Amino acid sequence: MIVYAVGKQHVSPCPMPARFATDIAYFMTPPDTDEQRLPAGEYRIRLSDAMQWMDSGVLTLVSPLDATHATEVELTEDQERFMHWLIEHDVEHVRLA
Repeated sequence: MIVYAVGKQHVSPCPMPARFATDIAYFMTPPDTDEQRLPAGEYRIRLSDAMQWMDSGVLTLVSPLDATHATEVELTEDQERFMHWLIEHDVEHVRLA
């Protein structure tokens, strides 16, 4: 799987393992109510969130079945590499292919 920086053709794509197609949901920024939905396969990821995840080395997951309980999960090496790529290239809009 390849992750492309949308609108930044000068940024080299970030290769990721196939399982990242499901991992991306952990990182995407939900759209604002007045914001247009992105095409399928495109995601927004707030750079400030990426920096926070990179600094802490973990992300917090909230169960869709029980929103009162959250779990911290350590970032994998691949996820850390993806966070580094986002931050290094100032990327907040990606497309998976």
